[in-house]
This record gives sequence, structure tokens and C-alpha cells, in this order.
Amino acid sequence: MPYLSNITKYKPLVFLIALFLGANLTAQQKTNFFEPSDTLNIKRRRTVIISEAVMGGATLIGLNQLWYADHPRSGFHFYNDNSEWLQMDKVGHAYSSYVIGKVGMNALNWAGVSKRDQLIYGATLGFVFLTTVEVLDGFSKEWGFSIGDMAANAAGTGLLIGQELLWQEQRIQFKFSFSKSPYADLYPDKLGSNTIEQILKDYNGQTYWLSFNIKSFFKESNIPAWLNLAVGYGVNGVPEYENIEGDTYRQFYTSLDLDLTKINTKSPVLKTIFNLVNYLKIPAPTVEFNPKDKVKFHWIHINYLTFFNFYELNKKAYLCQKIIVSLGTPY
Repeated sequence: MPYLSNITKYKPLVFLIALFLGANLTAQQKTNFFEPSDTLNIKRRRTVIISEAVMGGATLIGLNQLWYADHPRSGFHFYNDNSEWLQMDKVGHAYSSYVIGKVGMNALNWAGVSKRDQLIYGATLGFVFLTTVEVLDGFSKEWGFSIGDMAANAAGTGLLIGQELLWQEQRIQFKFSFSKSPYADLYPDKLGSNTIEQILKDYNGQTYWLSFNIKSFFKESNIPAWLNLAVGYGVNGVPEYENIEGDTYRQFYTSLDLDLTKINTKSPVLKTIFNLVNYLKIPAPTVEFNPKDKVKFHWIHINYLTFFNFYELNKKAYLCQKIIVSLGTPY
């Protein structure tokens, strides 16, 4: 299968970068106000609604101009891509839908919105946004509306809402990590010439995790509340080029992890940082299972995003907040 040169397959992860900026902005507002409102705060709710509408609208306009404008349009049609990429793109859709929804819930919780409305209007934010993007795909001649993508979006949102309805907490969290693959330097035009591009383009370097909080399943145990057990999924050798043909396979991982939100701290700044970093898998010793090596041990499964790119995103978000505050945005 020829490699898709357009970056449209990476829309969910691209939007998450914008999302982290917006999430950090809300979180830092929360730092200024210290705690979520116990009752409905109209000003905060208005700020959340306006911020989400502006960010979502701007992102969709950007997608339309950057990814669709140079390609011919068509009548609405479907496209079956379920057999591609060893389904890594589907896992990415589920992760994006989960994280966007979780940020939407947290923002409404900060505004004192009821739990019911958090689930209806916040937790579904990822599904609604990604459905809109999928519709745009449906009118693009080069791609199409993917039922598989929609199912993945629904799975991510379902994981979020289902846990809130069942346990009133997120015992199982979706997380992401990235480590540079050996193929990126061989095909920089396709897999990215720098770390940011590689995070978006190179599926071989991505790993998606389900991180289980052990204490939440064994409430009476002495297990630390912050200790998690994570299982991950990745791929090697996609898409197949001459140098890696026949070396394409799935990778499964198990590793320890941390739920940083379970660490007791009275510092609003640390709470903000812990909440944002918690969307990423903490580097830790990892066991990999794959058809080629059978079992492979990694002393540390490195997450470049944690140590480099998150710092850059956090710094840019802080500058964005300063600009907005200087313009006199009402809170």
C-alpha cells in the first residue's frame, strides 16, 4: 500500500497538541482561582464555552485550509481503511476521543457544572469534534468517511463515560508515549525530519497504553494510590518500504506506570502539571511481546514527548495565556 503523503491520517494527534495548549490554559486559570467551583459559576462556564468554540472552530478552519483545500472535493462517500496501519490509526482515534472528552469534563467541572452535564456536554466533546472531521473526510475525493474511525471514536468516548457511570472515577486511563524509531532517519520525508513531525507521522514510534490504577480495584489494600499497571500497543515497519519489507508486526507491552493525579499535594501548580502530564505514559521498565523477538525487555521505555515536547507545549500555552489576559478576557 502506498504511503499517504498528506498528513490527514494524523489529524487526531495534531488536534491533541492544540488541546494540550487549551487544557493548560484552563488549568492555569484554575490555578489562579485555586479550586473548581462548588456551584455553577456562570462566568467560568461562559469562558469554557467560548474557549472551546473558538479553539474547535479555528482548528476545523485550519484543517480545511491545510489538509483539504489542495485536494479535489467529491460527493459524500465512505472509505474502508480498517486493514491499514495495523489499526494504529484506530487506536489513535480512540485515544484522541478519550482525552478530548476528559479535558472537556475537567473544564466544566472547573466551572461548577453538574456531573450529568459534564458527561453530556464535556465527555462527548471528542466524539463530536472527530465526527465533524470525519464528515470533512467524506467530502474529500482522496479519502472518505470511515466507519472504522467512527467506531474507534465511540470506543474512546465510551471508555470515558462508562467508567464515570460505573465507578465515578477513571480507573483505566488512556495514555500515549513516543520513542524515535530506526526508520525515521531512513525516510525523513515520509516519517518526519524532526521530533515533532515524527510524533505525528511515524506510527512505528508511537505506543498507546491502557493504564490501570491498582489501588482503585483493591480499595482495602496497602498498595500506593499512585501505582498503575499499564498494557500498551505499538507496531513495527509500517508502511512497508524496501528496507523494511517483511519486517512488519504488532508489538504488545506491559509496564509499570504512575497516576500522578493520585499524588497528594497542596500546590495548585503541581496539580496542574500532574494533571497534564498524566495523559502521557511515565517512562519505566517494560516487557515487549512480538512475533519476531517473542519477549524483549527494555530497562526504560523512553517517552520523548514527556521530556522535550511537553515542556515546549507548556511554555507556549503560558505565553498564550499572557496574551489573552493582556487583552482583558473576562473570567
